[in-house]
Amino acid sequence: MSEHQLKDALDTLKQTGVRITPQRHAILEFLVDSMIHPTADDIYKALEGKFPNMSVATVYNNLRVFREVGLVKELTYGDASSRFDFVTSDHYHVICEGCGKIVDFSYPGLDEVEALAAHVTGFKVSHHRMEIYGLCNSCEKKETH
Repeated sequence: MSEHQLKDALDTLKQTGVRITPQRHAILEFLVDSMIHPTADDIYKALEGKFPNMSVATVYNNLRVFREVGLVKELTYGDASSRFDFVTSDHYHVICEGCGKIVDFSYPGLDEVEALAAHVTGFKVSHHRMEIYGLCNSCEKKETH
């Protein structure tokens, strides 16, 4: 885990007047550490042993707070459950159509696409999103056997 990322995120919360509870700290730490783009339920299950009184609603409420201050992105890819991604640098997602696993990758060359879209359409472009779909190695091996 990047202690630096966690410290910066906690500082952001303090600056926006958000109280840092032990649960909030643990949820944020889990998100910073997590590479799996967890659902709220994943986070709840991972932390329920440490916080037996915490509910799934508490997790959702904290994720909403983190989203509102710009620390977390909510990813919705057509299935019923949102996944949450700690905001680091701009990156894209490759999504397994078999198991739903999401993996980050960067491609800085695509940054120009916003300027081009703005130029061609006259829009004031705020952001873009790209998803790539396929099968992860595990699911591909299952399919070939």
